[in-house]
Amino acid sequence: MLLFSIGFLEIRFVDILDITLVAILLYNVYKLIRGSVALRVSLGFLSVYLVYLVVKATDMEMLTTILGQFMSVGVLGALIIFQNEIRKFLLLVGKTTSFKDFTFGNLFNFKKVGERDGYDITPIIEALKSLGATNTGALIVISKDDTLRFFAETGDLLDAKVSKRLLLSIFFKNSPLHDGAAIIHKARIVAARCILPVSENQNIPASMGLRHRAAIGMSEERDDVAVLIVSEETGQLSYVAAGKIYHNLSPIEIRTKLNEYLSRRIEVTKQEKDNKDGETEENSQDEDKVLKA
Repeated sequence: MLLFSIGFLEIRFVDILDITLVAILLYNVYKLIRGSVALRVSLGFLSVYLVYLVVKATDMEMLTTILGQFMSVGVLGALIIFQNEIRKFLLLVGKTTSFKDFTFGNLFNFKKVGERDGYDITPIIEALKSLGATNTGALIVISKDDTLRFFAETGDLLDAKVSKRLLLSIFFKNSPLHDGAAIIHKARIVAARCILPVSENQNIPASMGLRHRAAIGMSEERDDVAVLIVSEETGQLSYVAAGKIYHNLSPIEIRTKLNEYLSRRIEVTKQEKDNKDGETEENSQDEDKVLKA
C-alpha cells in the first residue's frame, strides 16, 4: 500500500514497518553489548570496513585485495568474535516467552540512562564492614544502567530490596548462596550466587585469588559496573572498576568511590551544561565588543 512519494522514491507502509523493526533490533543489540568489549570490537570492525570502501573507491589494488580477503570472511569472523554476545542474545530471546507485561515503551526503555535513582548505599557499606570484621568473603556487582540479566541468570534470582541483614545472610559461610557474586541494580539485589568471567590478565598479583580475578574480569567485560570485594583471608575491602582494582580501602573510601560511580553521568551532564553556558556567555561578550567597536 503506497503512502506517499518523495521524488522518485515510493514510500509504502511495509517500508515504514521495515525501518521501525530494524531500528528496534539495532537498539536492543546496542543495549546488549553496551559497556562491553564487544562494542569496541564492533567499532574497530566498522572502521576497517570504512577503510576498505575508501581504498576500493580510490583503486588501491593491493590494499583492496588484502582488505577484500578480510571482509570476505566477515560473517564467519563475526560469529567467532561475538560468540558470547550471540549466545546471550539467543538465550534472552528463547526465555522471553511471556507477553503479558509487554509494552511498546519497554522496547526502547524511555527512562533516562544514568539516573542515580537516589538509593541509599549505607546498607551496602555497613554489610561490608561487618563482613570484613569477620573475614567473610564477598563479591558484589553494582550496576547503574543494566540489570546484567545474562550474568544474573547464572545464579539464583532474588529481586529483593538491599539491606544489611540480607547481604550478611547471602555471604554467610554456611549459606548456599555465598559462593559467587551478588548483583545489585537500582537498590535491589537482582540475584546471588552468580558466575562472573575470570580475568586472564597475567599482571594480576599471585596473592589475589579467584574472587579478585572474577571481579577484575567482570569490570573488563562490562566497564559500566562497579565491583566490591571482601577478602576471605584478610578481611580487606577492594573496589574494582574499568579493569582497575583499588586494594585495601576503608569503608569511607568505598563510600566515596561508590558515590563517584553513581553520580558520574550526572556530573558529566552538568559539566556539559556549564560549558555550554560558558560558551554562550563568551559569545555574548564577543558580540558586545563588536557593537562597541
